[in-house]
Amino acid sequence: MIDIQLTGLVKEFEVGKRILDGFSLQIEQGERVGLLGRNGAGKTTIFRMMTGQVLPDEGTIAIAPGKRLGLISQIPVYPEGYTVRDVLDTAFAPLHAMEAELAQLTARMADGDDPAVLSRYDQLTAAFEAGGGYDAETRLNKVCNGLGIGQDMRSRPFDALSGGEKTRINLARLILEDTDILLLDEPTNHLDLSATEWLEGYLERFKGTVLAISHDRWFLDKVVRRVAEIQDGRAELYSGNYSFYVEEKERRYQERLKQYEKEQAKIAQLEAAAEQMRLWAFKGNDKQYKRAINMERRIERMRTTDKPTKERRLATRFGEREFHGDEALVVTDLKKSFGTRTLFEHINLDVAGGERIALLGDNGTGKSTFIKLIMGEEAPDAGSIYLGPSIRIGYLPQIIHFDRPDRNLVDTMLYAQNCTTQEARDRLASFKFRGEDVFKEVSALSGGEQSRLRLCMLMDSRINLLILDEPTNHLDIDSREWIEEAVEEYGGNLLFVSHDRYFIEKFATRVWMLENGQITDFHGTYTEFRAFRERQEQLKNAKASAPEPEKPKEDKPRRAGGTKELEKQVRAAERAVERLEVRLDELAQTAEEAASDYLKLQDIYQEREGLEDELAQLYAQWERLAAELEEAKG
Repeated sequence: MIDIQLTGLVKEFEVGKRILDGFSLQIEQGERVGLLGRNGAGKTTIFRMMTGQVLPDEGTIAIAPGKRLGLISQIPVYPEGYTVRDVLDTAFAPLHAMEAELAQLTARMADGDDPAVLSRYDQLTAAFEAGGGYDAETRLNKVCNGLGIGQDMRSRPFDALSGGEKTRINLARLILEDTDILLLDEPTNHLDLSATEWLEGYLERFKGTVLAISHDRWFLDKVVRRVAEIQDGRAELYSGNYSFYVEEKERRYQERLKQYEKEQAKIAQLEAAAEQMRLWAFKGNDKQYKRAINMERRIERMRTTDKPTKERRLATRFGEREFHGDEALVVTDLKKSFGTRTLFEHINLDVAGGERIALLGDNGTGKSTFIKLIMGEEAPDAGSIYLGPSIRIGYLPQIIHFDRPDRNLVDTMLYAQNCTTQEARDRLASFKFRGEDVFKEVSALSGGEQSRLRLCMLMDSRINLLILDEPTNHLDIDSREWIEEAVEEYGGNLLFVSHDRYFIEKFATRVWMLENGQITDFHGTYTEFRAFRERQEQLKNAKASAPEPEKPKEDKPRRAGGTKELEKQVRAAERAVERLEVRLDELAQTAEEAASDYLKLQDIYQEREGLEDELAQLYAQWERLAAELEEAKG
């Protein structure tokens, strides 16, 4: 069954500049599709068309009848004073409406036995149970715990949250609504690693359809099974995850290049022959002239393949300063608090030359604060940080700040760097700031563009300790790959904070995991670190489930009354178990008879839970007494 059918979509926001030019895509029920393309290619425009926010100039959009569509980037407006819990509860609006109607029906049933009321009550009770009405709170807690939405956040006003926090709450609401089709627009942007991994696990179990825009390549590898890339306004399809897409795209490029070169060689050969025929025709051979004309027409018909192109790669690299000494960075007994909250304490670390370290941890654990301490932007409460005498730091912060955001890009480079206007423009061009873009004011740039500009300025610095705080945030995949090329060429020390697991896996040779106020220092790659954590978790679980070691048997004092007393107690326990089992059978029969009485069912379920707990205790008592009797007889 087809869930989404997009056919021949055309959209232009400026006359003559089509963003979409015949985009078509068909998605079957249950598929997971990644929508890729450079920034501005039209990915978000397609999502807005699907939700009715934007109309196509041409083409059609069809969503399967009865399917509920949820868009993560579209945050609804809620009434003033709504808390996070109120927003999450909107996911259960149909269940709350059923509860209200059930209460009304219960009141009407008290006045008499109206068959229509009883029938409606019966239908509504079944629908309420089938819709997960009795499990709503459990589901809410499970989703909130997975996405890091604690009890304190649930009580906060929704309007007071940051944009990232609102996006996270909206994602939780969509999951709780059990939407049929999920449109995910950069869903991992505001999630830490644990929340992202929880989302990936949820999407693996999700039975609906997923269409995701994401620059998180690890997420795309884990979640999507097909890729649709927007190329020149149309869809280029790949039947696999992101890694397959990368390999297949390169294979197609090489194939097209080979076809183009083959075609160009044949054209060159024919052009030479046509030129020779014209030369003969000039000497009076009219037949050769006609042949030359025919051949030239044939050549024009052969010009069908455009030369395939690739995005320009990064053309510059970091300037490096030679490192001298044994220690680049030494952290001794470091502590940092804010008010009564201690972020971390007793941190001891040392870094040798050339190490590449990933600083990981959930949001709010203090990663950026730790970086600020190294940079001298914050002061520690205790302990010290020592930088080697030859260390020179290059720093790309998470939030980019420019002293003069009113300057254009060229002037910003001229004032900050010792370079000519042409050198400034060349460096900017290598970071894809070309043409009239270089005369934009810095304040007019997006967050990702400001990160690119700051990185461009860093490239000229002679450094040997590069510190990056979320360097790939707000960047598209091409820009992330440019940064990776620059970092790959850089041979000095690297310390970075990132949630981009692709980036972490590529560069980290050491991992610092900040959690519970301490740093776990692991020497190895990210994959090795994950394996290490999994082994730790398995050992912990095995230890928790391991049986208690048997204690040496001691001669127990004989029970008064001997085995007869034990036999009497065993029989009493058996009779008590039998009585409870009979009562539970009666309750099951009563529940079937009262299926249409919501209030009575609630009482029955409560009594049943109490009896089941009591029965479990009686079983344990009976097993203990039976074992003692067996031992006494032996």
